[in-house]
Amino acid sequence: MRTAVWILVRVATTVATLTVLSVLVFWATEVLPGDAVGVVSGPNATDTERETVRLSLGLDRPAPERYLAWMAGILHGDFGVSLVSGREVGAILLARLGTSLAVTIPAAAGIVVLAGSLGILMGLRAGSRLDRGLTAATLGMIAIPEFLIATLLMAVLAVWIPLLPAVAIIPAGQNLWQHPELIVLPALALAIGGCGSTMRMLRASVAQTATTPFAEFARLNGIRGAAYVRLIGVNAAGPAIHSLTVMIAGLLGGAIVVETLFNVPGLGYEITRAVGNRDVPLVQGLSLVLSALVLVILLAGDICSRLLRQATTRQEQQ
Repeated sequence: MRTAVWILVRVATTVATLTVLSVLVFWATEVLPGDAVGVVSGPNATDTERETVRLSLGLDRPAPERYLAWMAGILHGDFGVSLVSGREVGAILLARLGTSLAVTIPAAAGIVVLAGSLGILMGLRAGSRLDRGLTAATLGMIAIPEFLIATLLMAVLAVWIPLLPAVAIIPAGQNLWQHPELIVLPALALAIGGCGSTMRMLRASVAQTATTPFAEFARLNGIRGAAYVRLIGVNAAGPAIHSLTVMIAGLLGGAIVVETLFNVPGLGYEITRAVGNRDVPLVQGLSLVLSALVLVILLAGDICSRLLRQATTRQEQQ
């Protein structure tokens, strides 16, 4: 029962945080240089035409009133209309979200597999040459910015050894999922950039767990090999899940750079274009959706970590 109450509190906190973020997103778009009137009316519009456009967009109303109207529309599934393309913002979000997931899901899977296996190996062999070498490698992963990793991958795998396309050119009427060769480079760039900190967190957690009386008791009872590795890995996964979820949430931010570099038409790529075009409804919708995705990922990580911690505590007590 206490866990259910804790989950409800965390969900309520997430909703409250998203509400605050919606205010910040609306305020940030209000202070952007230029305005939507200039985008819609064009540079050669007269003052009368600009005023007409301002009235049609409802920009003559107070900001709090426009914010409440915007939120009311979102609650009914209406994110507004793009000022540049004239398309529904909700339709653009759905299309771009699918493209971003085509890159971030393989990247997250790569982080889980690589960081999980190497982090456990490092923790079980803490202090060894292998551990020191991999620790140095993780520091390099953390230190090198994602745009540089992406540039190096593009230079090596698309220019020097032309195995993969340098940019994502998706044929009309198709989506990125249908072209795995276009996913490899951006997903690999995100995975390498996000792997280091997760490996270090899991390594520290495994090394600490391996020194506990619980682990010593397991060894004395003859648990060896894969069974021992699985036992230590499961008990050490709780703290690492937090690091993993933070890293996966960070992939959405890193995707802005990577998608722009590889010309992947996802959420990150679209938001850079929307900001450049002063497309306020699209910027607001994209920013709010990205914020909501990050909060949901962090919430899922907190819940999984707590449930796993409770399960391992019961196992140790038995």
